[in-house]
Amino acid sequence: MTLFILLLILAWERVFKLGDHWQLGRYLAPFFVRLRSHSLWGSLGMTLLVALLTWKLIDIFSAVAFGIPAIVLGIIISLLCIGAGGLRHDYRGYLQAVRQADLEQQNNYLARLTRIQGMLPDTTKEERLREIQNSLIWTNFRYYLAPIFWLAVLGKWGPAILMGYGCLSAYQGWLAQHATAVQRAQSGVDGILHWLDWLPARLAGITYALLGHGEKALPAWIASLTDFRSSQYKVVSQLAQFALSKEPHLNPVETPVAAVTLAKKATFTIVIIVALLTIYGALV
Repeated sequence: MTLFILLLILAWERVFKLGDHWQLGRYLAPFFVRLRSHSLWGSLGMTLLVALLTWKLIDIFSAVAFGIPAIVLGIIISLLCIGAGGLRHDYRGYLQAVRQADLEQQNNYLARLTRIQGMLPDTTKEERLREIQNSLIWTNFRYYLAPIFWLAVLGKWGPAILMGYGCLSAYQGWLAQHATAVQRAQSGVDGILHWLDWLPARLAGITYALLGHGEKALPAWIASLTDFRSSQYKVVSQLAQFALSKEPHLNPVETPVAAVTLAKKATFTIVIIVALLTIYGALV
């Protein structure tokens, strides 16, 4: 069932998810606006409450009409939590702005694409293009690989945990866009996601590494297994850069396209792994 839901979601996302209509953050934004304070315990409580309520709904629906409502609910949750429709639109807008040599629009789209981790100031052209690649790789991880991990590995708990993870991810995005740096730090959302992303980041990292230069990437990946302090953004982007090292960071169109191509290959690889594990009974 997990494999069926995953294939359905990815197909739907590619065809129809071109904006934020199917983004969880859009529907949670009014709730985030009403939050009067930002704290670690508040973020943890919100996440646990969302996951618990989701699990309770799934449990209730599982006993109705042969469990079909529970399956439908799982599909809706996956649609809301997997995929980056709005950012895909921004990526296409950025490429169009590059082709039109519209620097102002380029910067506007880049600000959206890099709003979580930020763009380094005063960088050379090569460093700027590398940061764009890293941002696209991270978008693939945050909105595809990590959610797929939580959906796939936890069996019947998957949709509930995915909903909690999606809530945290949406909250982080909202804070990056609407809150101050102090409020974001007080929320503790970055720290929570740091630990939730630790294992998915290593799995994504080895996927990126094996798609590129394994002789260089594998030592870095092994070192990351005992690294609990570096940001997951750094770990994922560093390993992905090994796979992109043959691509010159000079062309403003081809460079981001190379990152997106790698991201698609990584997602396809993960789907194949999920399919194999499902066939052999390791996943439900």
